[in-house]
Amino acid sequence: MEVKVHRKGIIVIPAEVRRRLNVREGSVMELEVEGDKIVLKRKMTLLDMYGVDKEMGDSAVKELERLRKEEVERENSV
Repeated sequence: MEVKVHRKGIIVIPAEVRRRLNVREGSVMELEVEGDKIVLKRKMTLLDMYGVDKEMGDSAVKELERLRKEEVERENSV
């Protein structure tokens, strides 16, 4: 599949590929260089793997951060 590189190095992933790989705005991609090839892979996140919606995922992350902060504070007070 042929794509054109923008002067700032930007390429457009064709809609067919985005649909096939479920790539949406905000998706995280991993870029690897293998010899003279560029390999672009969709990076799966916890939200992708467990089907959690963004609001629920953000809430879970905030709760984990809060719990970790409390744990660090307890460790530092010993």
